Amino acid sequence: MIIVMSSEATEAQLEAVVKRVKEQGLDVNISRGTERTLIGAIGDERKLDQELLEALPGVEQALHILKPYKIVAREWHKQDTVIDIKGVPLGGRQVQIISGPCSVETREQMDLSAAAVKAAGCRLMRGGAFKPRTSPYSFQGAGVEGLDMFRKAADKHGLPIVTELMDARQLDTFLEYGVEVIQIGTRNMQNFDLLKEVGRVNVPVILKRGMSATISEWLMAAEYIAAGGNHNIIFCERGIRTFETYYRNVLDVTAIPVLKKETHLPVIVDPSHAGGKAWMVPALSRAAIAAGADGLLVEMHPNPCEAWCDADQALNPQELIKLMGELRGIAQVIGREIL
Repeated sequence: MIIVMSSEATEAQLEAVVKRVKEQGLDVNISRGTERTLIGAIGDERKLDQELLEALPGVEQALHILKPYKIVAREWHKQDTVIDIKGVPLGGRQVQIISGPCSVETREQMDLSAAAVKAAGCRLMRGGAFKPRTSPYSFQGAGVEGLDMFRKAADKHGLPIVTELMDARQLDTFLEYGVEVIQIGTRNMQNFDLLKEVGRVNVPVILKRGMSATISEWLMAAEYIAAGGNHNIIFCERGIRTFETYYRNVLDVTAIPVLKKETHLPVIVDPSHAGGKAWMVPALSRAAIAAGADGLLVEMHPNPCEAWCDADQALNPQELIKLMGELRGIAQVIGREIL
C-alpha cells in the first residue's frame, strides 16, 4: 500500500500514520519527495483498512498497490509525470531529443558539438566524461576535466547537460558542476548502492535498461531510486542482448507501450546504442517516436570519423538536422510536438 501525505502534513501526523501501520504488523518505507511524502506499507496489505487510513489527519490518499514496485507504478499516479529539467519539460505533449557526442574529448570538439546541438533544435545535450568500456585499454573518458569542458561548452548555448555517473564517490563532483540529469548506464542498472545514492538527491535520473534485464527488474531498479525520495526518474530503452549479431543490440520497441502502461514516468530511447551504426539511427528514432517515446538520446559528433569512442554510431551535424525535421513530422501526426 502507498499512503500519500498531504503537503501540509506535520511530522506528528506522519508518525501517527506510521505507528498505525506498524500496529498491524507491517513495516514502512518513508519516501520524502520534493512535492509529497509517501509512506510505503510493506507486508500483508490486507490487514490495512484504506478508509480508516484516509480518515487520519494529514493523509491525502491511501491506495492498495499490487505491484512489487509501488512508487513508480501507474496504479497510484494515473497522470503522466512531466519532469522539469531547468525549464525543459520531459514527458507530456513535448518530445525532447537529447544529443551530443559519446565522449568528451577536447574543448574544441565540445564547443563545436554544443553549437551543432543548439543549431539542430535540441534543448538538452549529452556527453560522457566518465566512460564504461568493455576493454580496460579503451579510452575511459576525460574525467573531471571532461566534466568541466562539457559544462562550459553547454553553458555557452544554454543547454542542460546529461552525463553518466559510474561511481557513488563521483556524485559530489556531479553536484558541484551542476549536472542537470544523471545517467545510470546499462552496466549499473542493478548497482543498488549507486541507485540508493542518486535516490537521495533532487536531480533527474535517466535509468538505462540492463542489457539482459526484464521489464520487471528494470522497474524494481527504478523503485530503489524512488524509495530514497527522488521521484524524477526517466526510463531509457537502449537495446537488449539476444542471439543476433548483425547489429549491436535489439531495440525493444515493445518496451515503450509496456512501460507506458506500467509506470507514470517518462520513457526515452537510445537508438545509437541499439543499432550501433549511424545509418540505422534515423529508422530506429522514427520508430521510437511513433511508438510513444517521450524523447531520444542520439549521438552526434562534429566529425564522426575522428571520434574517440563509438565513431560508427554517431551522426554528423547535418544528419542530426535532417533527422530532427523528420521527427517533428512524426510527432505532429500523433498529437505531440518537438519545439
